[in-house]
Amino acid sequence: MDLKDYIASIKDYPQEGVIFRDITPLMQDGEAFHYATSQIVEFAKKINADIIAGPESRGFIFGCPVAYELNIGFVPVRKPGKLPRKTVSYQYDLEYGHNELHMHADSIKPGQRVLIIDDLLATGGTVDATIHLVEEMGGIVVGCAFLIELVDLKGREKLKDHEVFSIMRY
Repeated sequence: MDLKDYIASIKDYPQEGVIFRDITPLMQDGEAFHYATSQIVEFAKKINADIIAGPESRGFIFGCPVAYELNIGFVPVRKPGKLPRKTVSYQYDLEYGHNELHMHADSIKPGQRVLIIDDLLATGGTVDATIHLVEEMGGIVVGCAFLIELVDLKGREKLKDHEVFSIMRY
């Protein structure tokens, strides 16, 4: 199945010169969504993941069904103020300003093998921040998986110390 057939490319969105890769057609098609999820499940089995971590919100969309299929846990990675208990946080720089991610402080156990899943690898900033959080708690990031990788933004370089799996590359 060629999953690129289920990605809508929207020119000049959200700003001129950008091609937005819209994954909602893939999510709306049960067969395509199942196929994409099963590809990540196979990668998770190969690297022997103990738990899945996914940044909001699209990391939830792909991470939860993978965790469910493998009968392992899922850890949400959220923006400030979204998690009700004690958290660990990591702040990182963007082109203009900064961003911050949080995880519950008890969500990763030392030595746990963590697979980070998100929909898109662009510059790698969000996943790199997630890696910092996982490692701060003593987890071992055994891989990072994505539906789409935007090759020209070189996010893979930022994640060079980790195994990266992407289903589609643009």
